[in-house]
Amino acid sequence: MFTPAQAFSGFAVDDLAAARAFYADTLGLEVRENAMGMLELVLGSGGHVIVYPKPHHEPASFTILNFAVDDVESAVDDLRSRGVETKIYDDAEFPTDSKGIMREGGPLIAWFRDPAGNVLSVVANE
Repeated sequence: MFTPAQAFSGFAVDDLAAARAFYADTLGLEVRENAMGMLELVLGSGGHVIVYPKPHHEPASFTILNFAVDDVESAVDDLRSRGVETKIYDDAEFPTDSKGIMREGGPLIAWFRDPAGNVLSVVANE
């Protein structure tokens, strides 16, 4: 029977080892390897996201994973101290400040990329 109780999401990368290092070491997430050799990102809410290798991977041009935070400014400073670039868009695409924080048109948000080029964000927990 169909049930959404165990639903999860997933996205592709070109290099699982680089993804594991980024998500575990840089971002500090719990990362597991499942029986199929894919990565599972364990989320604080008890959910998980699978990360799988894809030949000829092309990075997602949209945000694949959002991290809700109480303080976007502090989260951006923390990410930048870990070597994560948060100024990934030019102002013509999205009007962001020098740290990459968009302060207009919705909640505070800053985008960054994983090693495969997929877009992630930290967004104000409102």
